[in-house]
Amino acid sequence: MSSYELKTDHAICGRIRRRSFLSDCGMGLTGLALSSLLGQDTQLSATELPTGQPHFPAKVKRVIWLFMLGGTSHMESFDPKPELNRHAGKTFAESPYHKAILESPYYRKNVRDFAGTLRDLMPKIYPMQVGYRKRGQAGIEVSNWWEHLGEHVDDLSIVRSMWTTDNDHAAQLQFHTGRHIFDGLRPSIGSWVHYGLGSLNDNLPQFIALGSPPRDCCGGVGAHGADYLGPQHAGVHLKVDPKNPLPFGTPGSKIFVGERKQQLNLLNRLNQETGLQYPDDPALKARIKSYELAFRMQMAVPEVMQLSQETKATESMYGLDADTTRPFGQLCLTARRLAERGVRFVQLYHDGWDSHAQLKARHSSLIKQVDKPIAGLLKDLKQRGLLDETLVVWGTEFGRTPGAERSDGRDHHPYGFSVWMAGGGIKRGVVHGATDELGFHAVENRHYVTDLHATVLHQLGLDSRQMNVPGQKRLEIDYGTPIHAIMS
Repeated sequence: MSSYELKTDHAICGRIRRRSFLSDCGMGLTGLALSSLLGQDTQLSATELPTGQPHFPAKVKRVIWLFMLGGTSHMESFDPKPELNRHAGKTFAESPYHKAILESPYYRKNVRDFAGTLRDLMPKIYPMQVGYRKRGQAGIEVSNWWEHLGEHVDDLSIVRSMWTTDNDHAAQLQFHTGRHIFDGLRPSIGSWVHYGLGSLNDNLPQFIALGSPPRDCCGGVGAHGADYLGPQHAGVHLKVDPKNPLPFGTPGSKIFVGERKQQLNLLNRLNQETGLQYPDDPALKARIKSYELAFRMQMAVPEVMQLSQETKATESMYGLDADTTRPFGQLCLTARRLAERGVRFVQLYHDGWDSHAQLKARHSSLIKQVDKPIAGLLKDLKQRGLLDETLVVWGTEFGRTPGAERSDGRDHHPYGFSVWMAGGGIKRGVVHGATDELGFHAVENRHYVTDLHATVLHQLGLDSRQMNVPGQKRLEIDYGTPIHAIMS
C-alpha cells in the first residue's frame, strides 16, 4: 500500500474515511469480480488505449463465439473424407498417401505433448463413422450427424484449413490467445474486442462467457482472460440461472430494490464530494464506476436470463423442449438475448469432445446436444434481422487423427481442422481451404488460429496492429491476417 493510501484510507479515532466506506459498501456485492467491470476509466493512460471507435467502418456490431472443448473431428463434421473408407484398416505406409504425409513441409516433428514426447500418429487408417451428403444450394458436404445445421449451410463460410501447434488440451488456450501455453498467458480474442471498442449497453458487461470454461490444466479462464490488458477487459462468467445469474454479486434476499437505489443515491452524493477532494485519483474513479455498473447489472442481468419470456415456438427452435438439447439451447438463446441488448462478445463453451475411444457414440451424442440449438440461433438471428450485424463463429481446439486410436477413437490432431463463420460481411455458402485426401494436413490456403482472430477484428472495424500496448512485445504471428477470401 502506498503512503498516499495509508494517509487516506485508515480510520481515525473510530471514524471511517469516505474512501474506505466506498471500498467496503458493496451493496451486498461481497466477492464480486469488480476488476472485470471497471470499464474505460481504468485506462493505462490516455495515449495507450484505443478511443473506443473502430479504425475503419465495421461490418458487424457483435460476436457470438461457439467453442467445442476437447477437439471435434473434422472428418465427421465439416470436412468428410471418403478416402478414409477406401483405405480403412491399412496403415499410412500401405496407402498411396504415406510419402506425401511424411514429406509434407507442414509435418512438424517438434509438436510434442506436455511430457515432451512425440505423439504416436495412430498409423492405422480409421474410416468415417458417419455418412455425409451435399447440403443446400451450395452443395457443401457435411456429415449426416449435423442434421439441423446442415439446413443452414448456405449461410456458412467453412474454413477447412486451420492449424495450430499445441497437440494437447492447452490448445484451448492457444485457440483463444494465439500462443502456446509454454509462452505464458496472453489476452484472449474477446478481451481484444473489449479493449478496442466502446460499450453498446452501459448496463451490461461487453464480454460475457457462458458454459463451463476450460479446466485449469488447459488454460482455464485464460480462454476468456485479458492478461496484460487488465482484468477490466476479461470476460465476465455468468450462469444461465434466472434465480441466481450473478452468484458472485447477489445482494441477498433481504435487500430490496428500493434500498439498493437509496444506497446508490447515497454513493453518488458522496462521490461528488469525494471527487472534489481527490480530483486526480483514478483508482477511486474506477472503483466508483465498478459499483455503479455492478448495481446496473443487478437490474439488467436477471431480466436477460428470463428465458420464459420467449414464445414456445422460440423455445422449441432452440431445443428447450427436449432434455438432450435444452442445456446448450439455453446458452444459445441467452447469447441471442445478450447480443440484442448490446453485449459485444458472447463466448459459449461446450465440453466433452475428446473422443479417444467410442468416437461414434460420443460424437453422435454431442452433436445432437448442439446441432439444433446452433441452427436455432442462426435462424433466430436471421429472422430478427440481427445476423447481418452479428458474426457467429464456431471453433474447436484442433481436429482428430485420420488414424485410429485404440480400436474406435481418434487422437488429438493440430495439423488440420475446420471452423466456420456466418453473419455480416461474410460470404455465404462457401468453403475455403482444404486438407489432404485423408484429412491429415491443411494443404490449401492454410490459416493459423490468429488469422481467425484477425478476421473477427476486421469485421468489427479493428486493426490489431493499432492496438499495441507499450512494453508488451508481440510477434508477427500474434496479429494474424484477415481471411479476405471469405469476406463479402
